[in-house]
Amino acid sequence: MKNSLNERRQERGWSQQRLADELGVSRQTVISIERGRFDPSLPLAFRLAGVFGCRIDDLFDPRGEDTPPG
Repeated sequence: MKNSLNERRQERGWSQQRLADELGVSRQTVISIERGRFDPSLPLAFRLAGVFGCRIDDLFDPRGEDTPPG
């Protein structure tokens, strides 16, 4: 599933470790989500949306198309 996590994280100047710490997950989890290798659980998706102040569907595109930040 395509997502805009990498772009949003970089816009904030955050490292993958910083985002992982904000979410309470490992850096490897963040890497896997950013690369589309792992789809987060619903609770984790809600935490991601909360961290970035947006809706889940603003972060993830289940159709596999690139999702622009915003």
